[in-house]
Amino acid sequence: MRFSLSRIAILAVSVAVLPAIASAQTVTNPAQVQSGSYAIEPGHTQVGFSLLHFGFTYYSGLFSNVSGTLELDAKTPSASKLSVTIPVASVQTTSDKLTEELKSDQWFDAAKFPNATFVSTEVKRSGRNDAIVTGNLTLHGVTKPETLKVHFVGAGINPMDKNYTAGFEATATIKRSDFGVKMYVPYVGDDVTLRIAGAFEKQG
Repeated sequence: MRFSLSRIAILAVSVAVLPAIASAQTVTNPAQVQSGSYAIEPGHTQVGFSLLHFGFTYYSGLFSNVSGTLELDAKTPSASKLSVTIPVASVQTTSDKLTEELKSDQWFDAAKFPNATFVSTEVKRSGRNDAIVTGNLTLHGVTKPETLKVHFVGAGINPMDKNYTAGFEATATIKRSDFGVKMYVPYVGDDVTLRIAGAFEKQG
């Protein structure tokens, strides 16, 4: 059996990395998470959206390159604060034509309103690993109060980059017409379901 140098190198890296991954300690109890200042890790943070398309299917897409901060107080979750910025031009779908259309002034108008933002105003614990986060969502130049249902997934040292990382999932449903994005309503759904995967790295 012949092995190329590249395969041997890949095997060597795998052997070196696997023990680190196996030894990584992840906590799932939010009370054990390190309090402090966190920044969004954009490579593993996504904002997905889904809406009904002409009554036939639920069509999905996502935003990436998300940035933001989390001031996390594990002992007093209600004191935590979240601020998120989403570049609208990062929108992606399975259709190149639709992706470009969504960036246009028919939809999000990314040129005029380049960012969507969410800034928390209240955090209420709703379960062991869950919280209701209320805040102001600004989209398409309109600001409205919206609510996120947030679930804490886990936290610990990332074995790859050695950064202390906390991960969350969040869901919400908004009406796009509330933000002036009314194209094809009601044929294309007004209700938009958001599904968010958020990775935060501890600072300092």
